[in-house]
Amino acid sequence: MLATIQHKTKTVKINLHQPLDISMPLKGDTSNVNAWYVKHPMIEAHRDGKFIGKVTEGSSTNFNNISFNPHAHGTHTECLGHITEEFYSVNEQLKQFFFLAELITVAPEELGEDFIISKKQLQYALGNKKREALVIRTLPNLEDKKSKQYSNTNPPYLTEESVLFLVGKGIQHLLIDLPSVDKEKDGGALAVHKAFWNITGEARKQATITELIYVNNTIEDGTYMLDLQMAPFHNDASPSKPILYKVITP
Repeated sequence: MLATIQHKTKTVKINLHQPLDISMPLKGDTSNVNAWYVKHPMIEAHRDGKFIGKVTEGSSTNFNNISFNPHAHGTHTECLGHITEEFYSVNEQLKQFFFLAELITVAPEELGEDFIISKKQLQYALGNKKREALVIRTLPNLEDKKSKQYSNTNPPYLTEESVLFLVGKGIQHLLIDLPSVDKEKDGGALAVHKAFWNITGEARKQATITELIYVNNTIEDGTYMLDLQMAPFHNDASPSKPILYKVITP
């Protein structure tokens, strides 16, 4: 099914029968990806007296309780409410879901004991392209990202300078395959989050950050339409399922 989309002054074609899912599913065991020093998600049958919500235990239905943290347990999309005293729900802030996106692959650079994504790398990858969303795949890009235990591993992160460059480029939606755009242990500074949402100025309330995506190596760098699907949680962050559609060139 081919769709033709008028995007500002540009006509874009995509094939709706060829979605590219860049989310990670939530699993209720220790094989689930994890970060931020919390226990793995739990998916288990509801119990109430003699009732056990599981067909194999005699119930007419499977009736599971699910316990998880969206920031720690998989692909999630967050809004500025993640770092503000005032409550903001990502479900209320994100009103549109299709965006012109660029997928880039970056090998984080060594900086002391850290690995960072620098402004220079982003400048080189984006050039003069104007996009609403940016999807960052980091190297190495191994299958173990789907089950990695990130706590106390000091994963790569973006610099404040690099994210200010993205804001200046007009990037409204930033997606990355790491647990955070900020350093794991930064004393609570969260400089990159704050810069992306412009907390000290006119806040970018519609802007979102999506973390812990997984972009398969078979998906090529380039231009896509992003469908940023999200569960309707009344919370600063929600589990999400970003889908890419390759832009068809003549």
